This record gives sequence, C-alpha cells and structure tokens, in this order.
Amino acid sequence: MRILISGASVAGPVLAYWLSRYGFDVTLVERAPALRKAGGHAVDLFRPATRIAGKMGVLAELEARKTGTELLSLRREGSERTHRLRVGKLITTFSDQHIEIMRDDLSEVFYDATRDRAEYLFGDSIAALREHPGGVEVTFENGPAREFDLVIGADGLHSNVRRLVFGPESAFTTWIGAYLAVMSMPNYLGLRGRVEGVVGVNRMAAVYGDTRMDDARGLFMFRPERELDYHHRDAARQKDLLREHLDGLGWEVPRLMEMLDTAPTFYFDSVTQLRMPTWSRGRVSLVGDAGYSPGPAVGGSTSIAIVGAYVLAGELAEAGGDHLRAFAAYERELGDYVRRSRRFAVGAAKRLIPGSSRALTGMVAGIRIIDRLPAPVARAASRLGGGVLRLHDEVPVRDYQSVATRR
Repeated sequence: MRILISGASVAGPVLAYWLSRYGFDVTLVERAPALRKAGGHAVDLFRPATRIAGKMGVLAELEARKTGTELLSLRREGSERTHRLRVGKLITTFSDQHIEIMRDDLSEVFYDATRDRAEYLFGDSIAALREHPGGVEVTFENGPAREFDLVIGADGLHSNVRRLVFGPESAFTTWIGAYLAVMSMPNYLGLRGRVEGVVGVNRMAAVYGDTRMDDARGLFMFRPERELDYHHRDAARQKDLLREHLDGLGWEVPRLMEMLDTAPTFYFDSVTQLRMPTWSRGRVSLVGDAGYSPGPAVGGSTSIAIVGAYVLAGELAEAGGDHLRAFAAYERELGDYVRRSRRFAVGAAKRLIPGSSRALTGMVAGIRIIDRLPAPVARAASRLGGGVLRLHDEVPVRDYQSVATRR
C-alpha cells in the first residue's frame, strides 16, 4: 500500500517510521530543498512522546541533544529586580519525563531514523489531488504525477494538503489572543542553559542559549487588542508589527529590535488553534498541526503531533489498510487529548502574557513560590484541579506493538 506524506518536519517522519515498520510503502514530499535548518526554537516533549521515541530507538539521541536549560531569570517591565526560577522545578509540575530540544535537532533525529525506510522528495510540493475509486492521483509542482493509495498532510498550521482538500485555512482557525516570534542571533549575553527576559502587561521578550549551540534565540510574545492583518510569508510586515508592540518594554529589547533585520532566521505567527470537525476526508487525512494545532508554544503541539503520528500509523496497520475504519479510529483515539490540550492552551496563553498589572504581580509571585517549593510538593500541587497541568503525562496511549509483530 503506497502512502504519501506531505511535510518532513516532525509528524511526517514519525508517521513514516511507523508506517514503514508496519510494511507500508511510504513517500514523503517536502517543499524545502533539503532538511530544514531554519534556526528553529526549543520545543517540549512530554512523557507520551518520549515513550514513543523510546520505541523508535532514538530516545538516547534526543537526550544527548537536550537544550540543557537550567535557569530562568525574569524582570518586570520598569524594574531592575530579577526573579529567578530553576527550570527543572517548573518542569516537574508538568511532567515526570520531559525533553526540551531545538526543533531542528528533533527533525534531524527523526529524519535519520527514517531516511533508509522511506522515499524523500525534497524541493517539491503537492499542486493538486484527484481522488478516484482506486486511490489518489497526485500532481506535483515539479515532479511527474504519481498514484498513491492514501495521502496524509503533515505540513503544519498552514497546511497545503488541508487547503486543497478541506478549503481555506480561515474556515478552521481560532485566534486565541497572542502572537509569537523567534529569531536566531549572536549570543552576546553569553547565555548557556539560561533564559533571561522581561515581562510586562500583554507582552514579553526573552533570550536563551542552548548549551550545545554557539548562537542564541530571541523569543517574543505579545497580545494585542484585536487580530492583526498580515500575510504569514511577509517577514518585513511581521517585524514592523513586533517592533510596534514591544516598543518601550526596556531591558535589552531595543538592541534586539535592531537585530531583527540582520537575523539569520526569523519566525512569526499567531497563537492560533485549528478546530476541525474531522481530520479526514476520503483517502486523505491530517496529522499534527495540520489537523489539530492547539496553539504554538502554549499547548504542547509537538508532543501531540508525535502521538498523533504514532496512533494514525497504528490504526492503519490494525485495520489492514482500511482507511475508512482506520481514520475513524484514529480520531476517536486522539480526540480527547486534542480537546484537553486546546482548553489548556487558552489558559496558558493568558498566564504566559499577563493581561493586567494584577496578573503580572501574580505571575511574579508564582515564580517565587514555585522556586521555593520542594519538588515533591510542586508535583503534588500540580495535580490539584483535576491534573490540568499534567494533561500530557496522564494521556493514555495504546501499545501497537502486537500489530507490528503480526504484520
């Protein structure tokens, strides 16, 4: 059975690994001319995702590439006082198994695990899809048309596959009130395993340095009164908006804004959720942010993408390639996790970017309290209120190993 996956970042290679392991013939198409090295930003893997990585035999490599972030130092806008938090103490409130890793490193590890298992087509993209009773005819922008039995969109929040099959992105997106930007930059602050930043009402800026990389990343978030008007590929407009909304924040922000135009890489996007009634139509399905993004930086989207890819492959194998049965089972199996992550993300966006002076004061107080709590007490406190903070660790994930053995 021939399956085409669009997108070779995270969900795509994970899906390819498991599909190939179950005996499917897999091709991945990626618009970029080679494996993306876009500077990237740090992403989080929680317990379900780390366990899947362990099943893939790549957990040790992911552990070796951890960012090593140990200390967070924040100051309030207009104040020189620094409030420090040991990052490990914060993480224990969310997960017992956690890896923070640069997204580029994560993609590279998954690509290395699959490049001998699947066909990769770099520098191309899907131009059109025509489904017929026997499969899907795929027209590519550059290469010749080909036939596949199934097509899976793993091409992110601005998914090309979703647009071709389900319609315009605007029909499914819900802005949850914030914007996120990341740029690569010289590590002029000498940060190694540390995050330094400033937070004000409705905006924040930070710089962090990985213990393994020579440069650093600038991270920015802000919450305007209304949704902004810009195109997701118009970087000049995005930089102007960032400068406008961070003006006067203080600390190192003026210098960081000067670096924007010379930054080797720059990423800007809305913190937007994707809410679709179904992720599948006919012989096409979606995985990761292409189908159910809870919101960048606030909902654990990378972990959900890994789990989603694993579940989709497992259900296809268990159904013997019967896509109608498998797609329905995939959505049932993952649905609760996606819905819970969406609810969590809406609250997280508000907590990360305080909307009032009172909320900002509460955030600073919370940093001090968490840093002083013994780790067991912090973990116990995180389970109050139904364990919302630990939603990733508490998500059950089926074991499809028996399927692999049978196939």
